[in-house]
Amino acid sequence: MNRELVINVTPKEISIALCEDKVLVELNKEQSQSGFAVGDIYLGKVRKIMPGLNAAFVNIGHEKDAFIHYLDLGSQFASLQKVVNSRQPGKRGIRVETMKLEPNIEKSGKLASYLQVGQTVMVQIAKEAISTKGPRLTADISLAGRNVVLVPFTSKIFISQKIRSAETKKRLRQIAAGILPKNFGVIIRTAAAEAHDADIEQDIRSLLERWNNAVGNIRKSQAPALLMSEMNRANTIIRDSLNSTFSQITVDDETLYREIKDYIKVIDPQLEKIVKLYRGSVPIFDNFDISKQIKSLFAKYVSLKRGAYLIIEHTEAMNVIDVNSGNRTKAEVNQEQTAMEVNMAAAKEIARQLRLRDLGGIVIIDFIDLHKAQNRQLLLEEMTKLMATDKAKHTILPLTKFGLMQITRQRVRPVAVEEVTDVCPTCNGTGRIEPTILLERKIENQIQFLTEDRGVKYVRLRVSPYVASYICHGLLSLRNRWMFKYRTWIDVVSDQSQGMVDIKYLGRNGAPLIE
Repeated sequence: MNRELVINVTPKEISIALCEDKVLVELNKEQSQSGFAVGDIYLGKVRKIMPGLNAAFVNIGHEKDAFIHYLDLGSQFASLQKVVNSRQPGKRGIRVETMKLEPNIEKSGKLASYLQVGQTVMVQIAKEAISTKGPRLTADISLAGRNVVLVPFTSKIFISQKIRSAETKKRLRQIAAGILPKNFGVIIRTAAAEAHDADIEQDIRSLLERWNNAVGNIRKSQAPALLMSEMNRANTIIRDSLNSTFSQITVDDETLYREIKDYIKVIDPQLEKIVKLYRGSVPIFDNFDISKQIKSLFAKYVSLKRGAYLIIEHTEAMNVIDVNSGNRTKAEVNQEQTAMEVNMAAAKEIARQLRLRDLGGIVIIDFIDLHKAQNRQLLLEEMTKLMATDKAKHTILPLTKFGLMQITRQRVRPVAVEEVTDVCPTCNGTGRIEPTILLERKIENQIQFLTEDRGVKYVRLRVSPYVASYICHGLLSLRNRWMFKYRTWIDVVSDQSQGMVDIKYLGRNGAPLIE
């Protein structure tokens, strides 16, 4: 399997597409300079205690107060709070490796015993803000690296269950034990099994340095404040997924290109050569045929082979997927065999759609009825196998007697469809557009204004493929006539992300000529 990462950078956001054998399987969008990402560590201030929920709302600077439950405090919350209090102005400060750890907090205690309104706390974002809810927090802080996850306030070394070799486990445990300071533990990730000893040691050292920097920032910060930011989403995906199956990482921004290349040079120098800088005139997602696949995110209907299709409905409470055979049953004699073939094809596409749309919470799938228990078991096993590569935690239940499969999937970010949805650029949310017959005259008026009033000698029109074809059609095309008439060079760029009649007027350096 060949895996590619294609990254599109704009002034407002970074879009990251993960493709497997040219098929889009994940789409992540990160707002530029937005903050409040999973893994970020903040110094927050308790805003409100909710005794009935055994939880509290904490101000971390987000527009909505973040939420933390008692069970998210972590067993060593008392030790963490002791470090935070010691770093307040006028106090000397204590170091984790030299302190005596406080007793673990009770598993069934009350949050009000440990938090009060106005108290300053060190917290980490566990889930981003979704819909009407603010971020979900945890005080059980951990720092993720490529090979290990650093866990302060413990001396335990945990090893991934996917590492089966006893010899490898022993080697990894010895490496971690030899470099970890007192009161620090680690979770050794699966990737560490193939890593060199020096790389694992360097990973632990860098995480310890990040922890010390975060704690050091408490003294010079006033809540709410960011203490440590997780690396950008592109590097996070690379950190967690990079292996020999990656054939290429392509990015269209030189700054991010250098940042990614430097990061890979540190974690896996052999793969540095797969990072490419895209310089084409066609938008990067159009060039890699990703734009068309992104549009399927918004589709209620998803086509399968031979007329079958899915219907995907998203609600606040759950996601519902209906599997339909279409017109296949008319041509097939064996109904059970037909249902099984459609269900197996649907399972493959559903596993992809769950990752692509990042659907979380409860997912109910209405498969075509199967009468044989053996087939129902085969379908469950196939769905389990297909979902095995999904990094989000999930649980799959067997089919009910009504043919329904229930899946719960971890949700830590907003659903992808909600993230990429924007106001229609054509009608600006009004639901009404100007007649297309006026479009030609509108473009010419703008070109006339730019050339005659501003003296512009180069105009790049970024338009939808339909408008681009209309403007450039024929020898005496509108483009050629406008260039001759206004004595300027006009470059027409087709962009599938543009609205049907949306036009952007750009200069030679890509800067907008008309705001």
